[in-house]
Amino acid sequence: MTRMIMTATTALALLVSGQAAAFQTPADATTAAQPAKDGTTPEERSNTARLNAEQASRAKADNTTYAQEVSAAQQQVAHDQTVFTEETAAYEAEKARVAAMSAEERMTWEADAAACKAGDTTRCAAPTKPPR
Repeated sequence: MTRMIMTATTALALLVSGQAAAFQTPADATTAAQPAKDGTTPEERSNTARLNAEQASRAKADNTTYAQEVSAAQQQVAHDQTVFTEETAAYEAEKARVAAMSAEERMTWEADAAACKAGDTTRCAAPTKPPR
């Protein structure tokens, strides 16, 4: 029983001292040699602020670099799309030219074959040599 009373008294004393620390005035907590309420010293807070500023500077530089890389990639994609469009148009134009030339040659051949069958021997194909 005595042990329980002693334990309760100790717990109450710790609780009261913790509450007293909570009611400490700001002037008492901010002395140069005293740590802040969070347990940090002015030197630690200064170092933290310096490190945070350095990190923010690096992050800003990284964001700027990333934005430049994104812009360059977008410009490359636009350039590649333009080149692809131009090459596709050139391919389609060449394909149409070859198709027109082939159609013209076929029409000439069909006309020559019809004329040859009709008896115009000047339009007949030259005889091929038989294989040996």
